[in-house]
Amino acid sequence: MTVNMTKGQAISLHKNDGGALTAVRMGLGWQAAPRRGLFGTRTREVDLDASAILFADKQPVDVVFFRHLVSDDGSVRHTGDNLVGGAGQGGDDEAIVVDLQRLPVHIDQIVFTVNSFTGQTFSEVQNAFCRLVDETNGQELARYSLDGGESGGPVKTDKGSSATTWQRSTAQIMAKVHRAGSGWQMTAIGQPANGRTFQDLIPAVLPHL
Repeated sequence: MTVNMTKGQAISLHKNDGGALTAVRMGLGWQAAPRRGLFGTRTREVDLDASAILFADKQPVDVVFFRHLVSDDGSVRHTGDNLVGGAGQGGDDEAIVVDLQRLPVHIDQIVFTVNSFTGQTFSEVQNAFCRLVDETNGQELARYSLDGGESGGPVKTDKGSSATTWQRSTAQIMAKVHRAGSGWQMTAIGQPANGRTFQDLIPAVLPHL
């Protein structure tokens, strides 16, 4: 059974039969939202990028993203860059696979982020989600909506604008997988941020470690 996560919620990672997980996949899916213009509706392609930042004692020690597809130790792997998103079938447009058994013992947290490389805000994205899947059997364990609905809803600006923090952002700190005793937990973060690459997001990530 899939857990539909809300911002800040943490779940223990285990198989549906109660066994320990050995490999998980963080999937990202999205669509470019149609925009109404003077000459009708049009859709502009949006290039979202998923990244995984590996931390040891709150220090970033490695990262997996479209220009570095495999972590230095080989335990984390990006399946490849998608430049345009999906057609709404609900599948993963980008994915990062984590071999939990191969992770070095000093790695205690992996933070997953998504950013708009093309610089568009999330007001131009629809049906966006991240999900955690048991890589050994394909079963979905948890899903987190990236449309702002699960992230606390609209946030008014100081001037009373109806724009939301989510709509005005170009990135989001999605979730983290972290050690909890002898096992692992996933925590949904859902923090809007701004930046075209993972490097831009490091200052916003640190408070969530």
